[in-house]
Amino acid sequence: MAALVSVTLDIAARVAPGLAGKAAFALFIRPLGRPPLRPAEVEVMGRAERGWLTVNGASVTTYGWGDGPRPVLLVHGWSSRASRFAAFVEALRAQGHTVVAFDAPGHGESGGRAASIRDFREIINGLHREHGEFSAIVAHSIGVLSTLFTLRDGMRVERVVGIGGVAHFDYVIEGFRRSLPAGPAVVRALRGHVENRLFAGVPDIWRRLDARVDPGPARNASCSCTTPRTTRPLPPSRGRSRSPTGSVPG
Repeated sequence: MAALVSVTLDIAARVAPGLAGKAAFALFIRPLGRPPLRPAEVEVMGRAERGWLTVNGASVTTYGWGDGPRPVLLVHGWSSRASRFAAFVEALRAQGHTVVAFDAPGHGESGGRAASIRDFREIINGLHREHGEFSAIVAHSIGVLSTLFTLRDGMRVERVVGIGGVAHFDYVIEGFRRSLPAGPAVVRALRGHVENRLFAGVPDIWRRLDARVDPGPARNASCSCTTPRTTRPLPPSRGRSRSPTGSVPG
């Protein structure tokens, strides 16, 4: 099936790049299934106060533990869910922090079948309007890039913690290309859709989606970038995301 899709998209990209880009993007933003709630996560998630946002027509489930000011926001990765941060919730609550999290569209308990980085940005901004300024954001995988992209809107945060973070959008596109696999014409069509449809009218979008070039307002925050083996605290003047680590689906 993947081979058939790959060939079909490759032919379409040569004949009708606009339609091919739209079709490729529809595949690109669809998560690889919904992982179930793990037994160790049930109790923590059962204590959460649930809320809902509507983003791009999808009902987004949000979670809150505590009701204090300036909470910590948790941003999950691709094909993941908020419950994967259960241990973080427990540790942060033990230190007296209020915690906020969400399931992106197509993930966890939220509706919809797909999510884009623009959806992540809208959710983060919506939770910021609801809860006020966050004291810190802890993000994983594509959630790291989504967080850094959102901070360009002017949101202020003291600390950003990135776990196995993606630093630039092209890395995600390359992962999609390899997994399909897709040829250069499909990649060009996909990039064209992102540039001309998803972010139509946004100047210099590829620079804005590349934290290696400029992390934006996050450079003024205290940043820590972690991989499975290391944790590297970065002072504000050097708070730039490193090259992406780990495997991140499109």
